[in-house]
Amino acid sequence: MKQVWNSVLIAAISFCLVAVFSLGACTKKAEEKKEVKKAVEEVKEVVKEDIKVGAILAVTGPASFLGGPEARTLEMMVEDINANGGVNGHKIDLIIKDSGANPEKAISFTKQLIEEDKVFAILGPSTSGETMKIKDIVEESQMILVSCAAAEVIVNPVAKYVFKTPQKDSHAVQKIYGTMKDLGITKIAVLAGNTGFGKAGRGQLEKMASDFGIEVLIAETYDKKSTDLSAVVAKLMANKDIQAVVNWSIVPAQGILAKNMRQAGWDVPLFQSHGFGNVKYIEAGGAAAEGIIFPAGRLLIANSLAEDNPQKGLLVKYLIDYETTYPDDKVSTFGGHAYDALTILVAAIEKAGTDKEMVRDAIENLQGVAGTAGVFNFSAEDHNGLDINSFEMLTVKDGKFVVYNK
Repeated sequence: MKQVWNSVLIAAISFCLVAVFSLGACTKKAEEKKEVKKAVEEVKEVVKEDIKVGAILAVTGPASFLGGPEARTLEMMVEDINANGGVNGHKIDLIIKDSGANPEKAISFTKQLIEEDKVFAILGPSTSGETMKIKDIVEESQMILVSCAAAEVIVNPVAKYVFKTPQKDSHAVQKIYGTMKDLGITKIAVLAGNTGFGKAGRGQLEKMASDFGIEVLIAETYDKKSTDLSAVVAKLMANKDIQAVVNWSIVPAQGILAKNMRQAGWDVPLFQSHGFGNVKYIEAGGAAAEGIIFPAGRLLIANSLAEDNPQKGLLVKYLIDYETTYPDDKVSTFGGHAYDALTILVAAIEKAGTDKEMVRDAIENLQGVAGTAGVFNFSAEDHNGLDINSFEMLTVKDGKFVVYNK
C-alpha cells in the first residue's frame, strides 16, 4: 500500500514539475511576443506607411471643367504635404481615376480602389450623378467618401461614411430667390441639364418657389450634350410673363444658353447655379455672359475680401499657389471643392491618427475648419458642414467675377 502511495506521490510531483516548467515556458513566450510586438510598433513609428487616398474625378469628358481643376489641385497639395513630412509623418499616396463623368466607370473605380488598391479614403467624384451611384457601395464597405459634388441628396439623408464639400442646393436656391425678391421678380422659367445635379437643383427650385412668392411658369430639362438651346429659348420667349430664367447645370451648355438668349434679343436676367464658378464658362458665353447672376463661395473674389475675413488667407494662398503651379489655368470653385476635401481628411487624420473609424468620427466632429467653400462645422446630422453664409451672390462684369450689387 505504501508503495502505491509513493508511486502516486512521485507521479503528482512529476506532474507539478512539468506544469511549472510549462508555465515558465508559456510566460517566457508571452513576454517574447510582447517584445516582438513592441519592436514592430517601434519600426512602424520610424518607417511610417503611406496613406493611400483614392480620387475619382472627371479629368476628361463633359465635366472636365470640374474634374481637371480638382485633379490638379490634389496633385499640387499632395506634393506639398509630402515635401513637408506628410501627415503625422505619413506620406500620402494619391491614386487618381479619371471617370470622364461616367457613372458606370465611377462604380468600377470605386470597387477597384476599395478591393484592389485598399485605399484609406476616397475623394470625389466630381459629379452628383456619379456620387449617388457609389454612395451605397462606400457605405456598405465602410469607406470614407468626401465628395466634390454639390447635390444635397448626397448627404440628405445622412450616410455614415459619406461627406461632401460644395454648398447645399437649398442654400443656393434661397440666395437666388432672395435676390429675385429684392428685384421684384415673381414669375420665372427653370432650365436644368439632365444630370444628377440638374435634377436635384430643379427639384429644389420648384419646391421652394412658393416660399418666396415666386411662380415657376415653365420648367424644362435639356440634354447635357446640347450644343444649341435656341429652340428651348424660343419656347420660353413665347411666354411674355417670364421675368427671369434660372439655369441649373454644370455642363458647357451654361454658356450656350446665355449666347442663345442674347442672340434672340431676350434680355431678361439669367441666373445660374453655383455650378457656374469657373471662368471657362464665361469664356464659353463670351459677351453674352455679362450680367449673369449666381451664388458662389468667396474663392472667386478672394482678393477683394476684407483682411479680417477668416477665409481670406487660405483663399489667396490657394489662388496664388494654383495659378503659379498651373500658369495656363485659372482657379475655380471646383478645384476648391477638392482642396476642401483633402483639407478635411488631413485635419481628421491629424486628430485621430490612421484608424479609419476614428478618422470618420473626427470628420463628423470637425468645427471651425476654414476652406474655400466656407467655414466647415460638421455634426452627426450635417455631413456638409456649411451654412447659407458660405455663399456670396456674384455676377460677371467685364469678363470677370465680381460681387453682385443690385
